[in-house]
Amino acid sequence: MTNPTLQVRLARLAPGADVLFVYGTLRFPRILSALLGRVPTGTPAVVSGWRAAALQDRPYPGLVEAPDGRATGLLLAGLSVREWRILDGFEGDEYDLRKLPLDGPLHDGTPGTGWAYTWESPDLARPEDWDADAFAAGVLDAYAARLEAAKVSPAPEGTG
Repeated sequence: MTNPTLQVRLARLAPGADVLFVYGTLRFPRILSALLGRVPTGTPAVVSGWRAAALQDRPYPGLVEAPDGRATGLLLAGLSVREWRILDGFEGDEYDLRKLPLDGPLHDGTPGTGWAYTWESPDLARPEDWDADAFAAGVLDAYAARLEAAKVSPAPEGTG
């Protein structure tokens, strides 16, 4: 069965769209490798008017509007349709896929816009920004290991 939310989000993408702004766990090569089996090309990027907020009881951030905010991250290029589907499933229903203006042009000189997963439950956003260094030091290994184990685990009998 296909997820209708996923279908709606992915339908917004123009044919051939392949630029995704990532600001949280997807900035880490090990996470991308666990999900996609490869690490797509990433270039530094910034989105003004948004911030990567720490979230209540979650190790990952959410991109929330913040008039004076500035979210730093990477722009992932060259994503296949299959990879978009994997990343959309990973992000889940707590996020929405939106096109956002980036600070500066893309690497090929075109106007700077990119897709990003924005957090849809602002009441769970904490006042402080998410700390990527703290995540890397204290959570990344266990978080990535769970994803890696899920990727290689055989499906239980009678499923799939």
